[in-house]
Parts: sequence; structure tokens; C-alpha cells
Amino acid sequence: MQPDSPTDARHYPQFNVATALTWLRIAAIPAVAVIFYWPSAWAKPLSCLAFTVAGLTDLLDGYLARRMGQTSRFGAFLDPVADKLMVAVALILILQADPRVVIALVAAIIIGREIAVSALREWMAEIGARSRVAVSGIGKAKTTMQMIGLGAMLYERDLYGLPVYDIGLALLIVAAGITLWSMVGYIKAAWPGLTGDH
Repeated sequence: MQPDSPTDARHYPQFNVATALTWLRIAAIPAVAVIFYWPSAWAKPLSCLAFTVAGLTDLLDGYLARRMGQTSRFGAFLDPVADKLMVAVALILILQADPRVVIALVAAIIIGREIAVSALREWMAEIGARSRVAVSGIGKAKTTMQMIGLGAMLYERDLYGLPVYDIGLALLIVAAGITLWSMVGYIKAAWPGLTGDH
């Protein structure tokens, strides 16, 4: 039997609706940045709209993947990458527009945590203990809070008398606290593997 050629279809991730939505979310990231810097009074609200629509695809692609039986290893890899890219780019945009210490600290905590936990998961996967640092319910709640907070800060304007930007910042600060808490939980779960204490 001849070995599979490099062009064998099985060497490539299967294309499906759920994965297409994830790619769409990644493609929306530069669009959010371009709109954010667009010289128009509507630039910030429109960047918020683009960010929110892209964020909603995260819920939709997960639902469709389960509903249509389209879950895949590639989709499981790509989905969190899209989320992290969206969060990181939005944080950078907001920090550039409002370079206050509190926002810089929140951005450093959130981005730094994502780097640390991603490295931790990669290491645990190498030693066959990836399940110890699987995404938890609190991690998903943190991501949701981040997305809402970032969207509100991108919107920037008050709405019906509500200080939308300040509300978004408050949500982001809470999310940063949850971020640190969840990272400690991941480290505790992974500690036996890291120290070799089985």
C-alpha cells in the first residue's frame, strides 16, 4: 500500500461552517482596528459593532460545531487563538487611545496571563497531562466579561446617561482579577507535573 502523499486531503483541516465562522472572527480583527482609527465621529461605535459581531460568532461557531457534529481538533485549536487575538488587539487599541496606568496594568495582566497559561498548557501537553489545565467554567466567564468590557470601552460614548466606557473599564478590572485567580488555579493543578511530583 502506497503511503499517503503530502497532498492527501487527510493532511489538511476539514473545512466546515463552524471553522469558517472562526476564520471570519480572525479576519474581523484588522477591520476593528481600521474602523477604530477611521477619521469619523462614528468610528468608535462602529468599531464596537464590528467587535461585538465578531465576538458573537464565538458563541455561534461553538453551537454549530456541537449541533452539526463539526467539532474537530483544528477547530479546538483555532477558536481560542481567535479569542486571544481579539482581546489583545482591542486592549492595545484602547491603551493607545487612553494610556492611563490602570489600563496599562489591566492589559499587562490579561495579555501576560494568556501567554503564561498557553505556555503552561503546551508544557502539560508534552508530558501527557493536558487535561489538568483544560478550560474551566470560570475561564469562560472571564472571557465573556472581557469581551463585554472591551466592547463597551471601544464604544467609548455615554449611552442614555450611562457611562459606558467606565462600566466597561470596571468589567475589565474584575476580569483581570478573575484572570489572576484562574491562573493560580491552573498552576496549582499543573504543579505536580511541573515539579515531577506524581
